[in-house]
Amino acid sequence: MVEVQLLIGDHDRPASSGATFSRGNPVSGQEASVAPAATAADAVAAADAAAEAFPAWSALGPTERRTRLLRAADLLEARSAEFASLMTAENGATAEWGHFNVHLAAQMLREAASLTTQIAGEVIPSDVPGNLAMAIRQPVGVVLAIAPWNAPVILGVRSIAVPLACGNTVVFKASETCPATHRLIGSVLREAGLGGGVVNVLTHAPQGAAAIVDALIAHPAVRRINFTGSTRVGRIVAQTCAKHLKPVVLELGGKAPLVILDDANLGDAVNAAAFGAFLNQGQICMSTERILVDEIVADEFCEEFVKKVTSLPTGDPRQGKAVFGSVIGASTVERVQGLVKDAVAQGAKVLLGGQATGTIMPPIIVDNVTPDMEIFRQESFGPSVSITRFHSTEEAISLANDCEYGLSSAVFGRDIARALEVAKRIESGICHINGPTVHDEAQMPFGGVKASGYGRFGGKAGVHEFTELRWITIQTTPRHYPF
Repeated sequence: MVEVQLLIGDHDRPASSGATFSRGNPVSGQEASVAPAATAADAVAAADAAAEAFPAWSALGPTERRTRLLRAADLLEARSAEFASLMTAENGATAEWGHFNVHLAAQMLREAASLTTQIAGEVIPSDVPGNLAMAIRQPVGVVLAIAPWNAPVILGVRSIAVPLACGNTVVFKASETCPATHRLIGSVLREAGLGGGVVNVLTHAPQGAAAIVDALIAHPAVRRINFTGSTRVGRIVAQTCAKHLKPVVLELGGKAPLVILDDANLGDAVNAAAFGAFLNQGQICMSTERILVDEIVADEFCEEFVKKVTSLPTGDPRQGKAVFGSVIGASTVERVQGLVKDAVAQGAKVLLGGQATGTIMPPIIVDNVTPDMEIFRQESFGPSVSITRFHSTEEAISLANDCEYGLSSAVFGRDIARALEVAKRIESGICHINGPTVHDEAQMPFGGVKASGYGRFGGKAGVHEFTELRWITIQTTPRHYPF
């Protein structure tokens, strides 16, 4: 069991109330971590600390900011085993998933570091004689970063890396489901020498989330918010931000379709579907939840897909390598089983499935799914995937778009021009041709449309989100005035 503290300014401290909460291991039920249950007063203190640190951090030269972020990336990787151990304890994650989280998060820090000298403006021609007009980007101030538990190091680091590179300071609200994992990110950044108050970390009990978030969004120093999580909570965050007229980046739920056209390389499609649907037990916003396959190749695809998934091991993530390990909790098991039960009652067929042992859940593949079934529309966020057969390319596009979500998608086909036309018509922020729906790189513009949110993380798109674009002029000659 690990005990952690809040990070406010340059100090480790308990909650102002002295209260704590614990997180249990989803497999064993044993206590994995104990963390402070922060109050609204703690939230204000964290925002005050970030505001106090902002002038010095924003004035720091880009090369020095880059140096510190690169140091943080190295330190993060050096503690990979510690992060992986915490993820297994708090979330039931496999060790492989934990180490991959650290690897990609370190790349995000390095990419952010490369951006410190890429925050560029422009000179704009003015019709006023002697007027030099410029559009410049400046840091906004304090950024509130809210990240979830499912890819805690990747998404935690993503929420703060580019804001820091742009010269902002951060209040990082940790997930109540992985408080120790998220708190360790703060420790790494402090060790890298970013400076007291540049990154502040708050942990809170589940019932305290609303008060913490409300207090932070309302704080006058907080100028930007980013939230990654469920669409339900994202709507609440968006409404609160709107009340205070504060911009927010939202990366929310998904129901990613993988479209398999009649000329697809089925071997490649099978591998991508298995990876996209079942990595981290399907608990990824980009997870392949809907496989849409041309009826001409559907039977062959299903046979090979089931064969592939059957070959993947299931087991306790604490006891060795397993592709299918623990989900985050019993509620996930119940939700997925409920969606499958509804589909079967309406005529769907389970091609592969098994009984969960506690939170250790084997994969489920459901064929003959139609848009009338809940499993076609509701995000399962678990190790299940549905298969729907289509008769034409137009029907495939219609099925792909017949969903409130629009985060990631994929299209498989040998005729690249045709596949590209299909990809252009799918309503999603991301689409991969002949690749899996689960694909993230630090430099790419990452985000969704529709109920999957708005705004973009990553690369220069992230710079746009976390800077203010200002118009500044210099009058170099006397100006004519009408009076």
